[in-house]
Amino acid sequence: MAKEMKMTKVEDKSAGTRAKKGVLTVVINLLLWVFSLTCIFPLIWMLYSSLKEKRVFNADIIGLPMEPTLANYTKILSNKDYRLMQSVANSARTTILSVFLIVLIAFIVGYILARINFVMNKPLYVMFLMGMLIPIHSLMVPIYIIFSRLGLSDHWYTLLLPYVSFALPMSIFLVQGYVKGIPTELEEAAAIDGSNFSKTMFGIILPVCKPILVTVAIINVFSCWNEFSFALILIQKRALYTVPLGLKQFTGQFTSDYPKMMAAMLITMAPIVVFYFVFSKQIIKGMVAGAVKG
Repeated sequence: MAKEMKMTKVEDKSAGTRAKKGVLTVVINLLLWVFSLTCIFPLIWMLYSSLKEKRVFNADIIGLPMEPTLANYTKILSNKDYRLMQSVANSARTTILSVFLIVLIAFIVGYILARINFVMNKPLYVMFLMGMLIPIHSLMVPIYIIFSRLGLSDHWYTLLLPYVSFALPMSIFLVQGYVKGIPTELEEAAAIDGSNFSKTMFGIILPVCKPILVTVAIINVFSCWNEFSFALILIQKRALYTVPLGLKQFTGQFTSDYPKMMAAMLITMAPIVVFYFVFSKQIIKGMVAGAVKG
């Protein structure tokens, strides 16, 4: 009888434990759902707000559109004054060239710092680390003055210079740490087979560094596409506007056309969204591998 009572108590405790775990799981899932909705709702709000007229939006900001319309999209795409697609093309060109240069230079410099011992190795590495500590926006005024005096403003290549320069410290830091984790036996075997320095670096080490280079590219694609501050002070010609500057024209001194702005934001988000879905597997693998290896 005593044994049966003990067994009953044990079963009651285990049942109570399972019930508590079940309640805790439900609470955690609810919190995660609420958090997910708070992240998704702004995008949904942008989507249905872009289908409103300006007067309807000003009357009810949160409410759903009673009479959805695509007028904002047609006006943006048909009106030559907005030049939104030109801004998208400018951002795409700047982003692609910047990321290519960042990845190439970061790989070369990171590999040299990781593998070659020379007098300036440590000072150069410390210099790049210090570059990560400098607040970028604290240099906006001197950069504006330098670019203005040297005539570097308002050119198609203007934004490449600050984008590449300020992205290199972090990128070199990541690549250098990753290369250090690669066994030197690869280069030794290549040297025995008669491979020269450049062939070893680009033909053997470069494919091995693909995960960290993908990570570097991902980080900089989004930062270059969304960058606003340097584009604002260095670009004045309307024909050279990037996406952030193109979106600025929908805000005025006294009023803003928010439905058109949201429609424009959704249009300009499309290339980045497509980029993410096309390369989603590579993005996840690259970021995870880069984080683990680094």
